[in-house]
Amino acid sequence: MGFFDALLGRTAPKRANLDDLFALPPAAMTLQAATGFVPTGVGAVAFRQVEGAAFQSAEEESIALIGSDPATSVTQTNDGFGYTWQVITDANGDVGNLVTNLHAVNAALVNQGFDSMLLCSTVCFADADSRRLALVYQYKRGTFYPFAQTGPQQRDNSLEIQVRGVLAKELPFEPDTSRWSALWDAPGLSQ
Repeated sequence: MGFFDALLGRTAPKRANLDDLFALPPAAMTLQAATGFVPTGVGAVAFRQVEGAAFQSAEEESIALIGSDPATSVTQTNDGFGYTWQVITDANGDVGNLVTNLHAVNAALVNQGFDSMLLCSTVCFADADSRRLALVYQYKRGTFYPFAQTGPQQRDNSLEIQVRGVLAKELPFEPDTSRWSALWDAPGLSQ
């Protein structure tokens, strides 16, 4: 940040800290106790795919690393908005293992210099009424927010606000709710 940026009141955006993901396992326990939402064992990393051998190598590295765990599977899907989702499923629903694998995908892309291609990571939850919820980590802001899709192009804002209230002391939440982007039909949110 330069002199004129400081003079004009501009600040540098907060950089993502991939280790923030490791705050999710204890937050998942708090969420379950307070709201009844339990982890589904599904998480995903969304990124803008790039052509080239280095990017393909980073993808293959993360898939090979995750695929070595017999309780974990990984698939890849495109969302129609220009993003690829690497979807990780932990058969045991172990949030700690899921977060470790999400971190591995992110680290593989960052280590190859593709951090600017990362959009977000999600960890999905469901309650006894089959409502779905994702805790979303957005890289460009270094913050979390909840997303609860209730139908086609519909979300449950009151549930999202409730979840922020429950987890505000455990996760760095995005304070500006207008930046809580909709992730329509993101992997793990369909019922």
